[in-house]
Amino acid sequence: MNKKQMQEFLKALNSIAEEKKVDKKIVIEAMEQAMAAAYKKNEGVSNVEASVDAETGDIRLYSNRTVVEEEVTNPETEISLEEARKIVDDIEVGETIRGNELTIPSNFGRVAAGTAKQIVVQRIKEAEKESISEEFKDKDGELMVGVLQREDQHNYFVDLGRSSGILPKDQIIPGEKLVMGSSVKVYVSKLEIGPKGPFIMLSRSHYGFVKRLLEIEIPELSDGTVMLYSVAREAGSRSKIAVYTEYTNVDPIGAVIGEKGRRIASVLKELNGEKIDVVLYDKDPVKFIANALSPAKNVKVSIKDENKKEALALVDDENLSLAIGKKGQNVKLASRLTHYKIEVKPEKDYVETTEETIEEGE
Repeated sequence: MNKKQMQEFLKALNSIAEEKKVDKKIVIEAMEQAMAAAYKKNEGVSNVEASVDAETGDIRLYSNRTVVEEEVTNPETEISLEEARKIVDDIEVGETIRGNELTIPSNFGRVAAGTAKQIVVQRIKEAEKESISEEFKDKDGELMVGVLQREDQHNYFVDLGRSSGILPKDQIIPGEKLVMGSSVKVYVSKLEIGPKGPFIMLSRSHYGFVKRLLEIEIPELSDGTVMLYSVAREAGSRSKIAVYTEYTNVDPIGAVIGEKGRRIASVLKELNGEKIDVVLYDKDPVKFIANALSPAKNVKVSIKDENKKEALALVDDENLSLAIGKKGQNVKLASRLTHYKIEVKPEKDYVETTEETIEEGE
């Protein structure tokens, strides 16, 4: 191979490695395997090793000999252990030792190109899959930005760069309209790494979507000054988040909302008008449950069964509808947020029942 051909070869090698984001060493190994296979096919020689110089693109071929215990039946392909150890001290039977450099035929470049193509392409494909899988393996539960590529009856297909993900239409925010070719933020709800590369399931309705958006937009959440305890969500309608801090001089709710709601505004915009209630987490479940039933006030909470995680919340007439919410939404979200089954009752009914019980006892 002349100098010009070497330079072209090296340029192509670098281009493939860069384009496919594959380690250059893997491409070189594939080239070496392919060149050896081409020479074997063309010359009918089996004991061939190819060497590609990564700096110059120079290709050299060598005949190898296998180390045998004693008797050598074919000097061209075998070498005795005694002779081999004169060259390599610690070589063992069954290993190979590099022999003489082979003369490359003048027409080898053309022949090698045809024979090697399939081997090189296949190995690069395998390496590319491995590289993509490595890139995406830690993306489970993370937020990504992609481009809406196409859609069918049930799914959107999102271009995530070197791979694509599936966004089911029942996993978008109710009421939102997605436009093909536009950029979209998505949450990786499921990730599986298989032989064909990563399988990526996406969502915009998952509660984790809200969590990751908040972490991006609120510096105190990303640096750990404010902690996000839990998130409960009914996509397209309302979310509740519970936050707290170990710093006495920090207001966790104020840090999330920001002055005049400016910090949380960009999150609300991404959620297509969905509302977010920010409540204070407390280690005391009684206080936490009362906070979670916000915007209801004056809530009296008692734990009915700690093991079963059941609680009773008594609310006055003025706050009863707020505690329950439209179609029970507020108490449902509060239950998910606190991990307690919350029963909301009017305070006056409970008082009247208690008084009746006392009177019967008298």
